Amino acid sequence: MTIIKHAGSAIKHVDSEIESLRDLQVGEFGEIEGFNAGDNSYKKKLLSLGLTRGTRVKLLRVAPLGDPMEVEVRGFRLSLRKSEAEILKVKKVH
Repeated sequence: MTIIKHAGSAIKHVDSEIESLRDLQVGEFGEIEGFNAGDNSYKKKLLSLGLTRGTRVKLLRVAPLGDPMEVEVRGFRLSLRKSEAEILKVKKVH
């Protein structure tokens, strides 16, 4: 299901399905919706890196064996292991 949100004159399409960050494909954007079950101390580290609810991320590339993955968030690049990316709930944003 696709929802169209109007933000001023811009329109963005938001996929209402929430998944983990590791489910994004290279070049796709996602918006952080929260956290899946996991280590609370690690969640705090992700929050301190700026990975907070409502933050937009882009998957830039994935290593040949699928681990780690590089994302762009708040103007910087961050590499995460697949296990770390699974903690983040995101919804796809086009």
